[in-house]
Amino acid sequence: MKQTLFSIIVIILWTNTTVAQTFDLGSWNILNLKYSHTDKLSFFGEGQLRSLKFYSNFHYYEYKGGINYKVHKAVMLTLGAGSYQTYKEGGDFVLPKNNDEFRLWPQLILFQSISKLKIEQRYRAEFRFTNNGYRNRFRYRLGVSYPFGKERNEYKPFQVSASNEIFFTDKEPYFERNRMLLAFNYKPSKATTIQIGYLHQFDYKINDETGRDFFQIGYFIELFRKTSQKTAIDTDIKEN
Repeated sequence: MKQTLFSIIVIILWTNTTVAQTFDLGSWNILNLKYSHTDKLSFFGEGQLRSLKFYSNFHYYEYKGGINYKVHKAVMLTLGAGSYQTYKEGGDFVLPKNNDEFRLWPQLILFQSISKLKIEQRYRAEFRFTNNGYRNRFRYRLGVSYPFGKERNEYKPFQVSASNEIFFTDKEPYFERNRMLLAFNYKPSKATTIQIGYLHQFDYKINDETGRDFFQIGYFIELFRKTSQKTAIDTDIKEN
């Protein structure tokens, strides 16, 4: 079974690599670590590295961390902060930077299930301290996911998801960005998730990131506090 699953992942990765090179996709890479202290309280850290061509022309990286608190099984609050660095196009980390930013962001996520389909709404406010001055930004993401496969240890090993997120500001022209993601997740164990996907981003006259098509790959690790109580396993739509 494990060999079959490994072969499937290799084939998917090879297919995506071939498509990415053919259509000149960029890369969008995520490494996420989460520590679940209780069913309600968790902490996370994440790093991202992005390129405008397939693993070349690297132009962006970010690192961030924060705290999650689940006030209800259908409601989660987050407070996060991080550093976000954007470079000019034309090569790897071309100077001078387009944007050098520290960001603080509170967030609200609402969860809902319809049969096996999981629906997620994410609301985020961003307080942005950039080299071009202070800005506000607001984001809304709607996503759906469907876990499947033979259940083991109280989780299903596979999940497909789709999400769309809009970005807007409190100044004209108000609309700033639209981001769409189609993703496939494989959970080889309770503590780890591998995600591959296609991400399309459209930008409207902003300089902190460039809108393109990206091949996304993410590795998510979740650590659990040793306790006599069972800790809920994370099946949320992953960060993008």
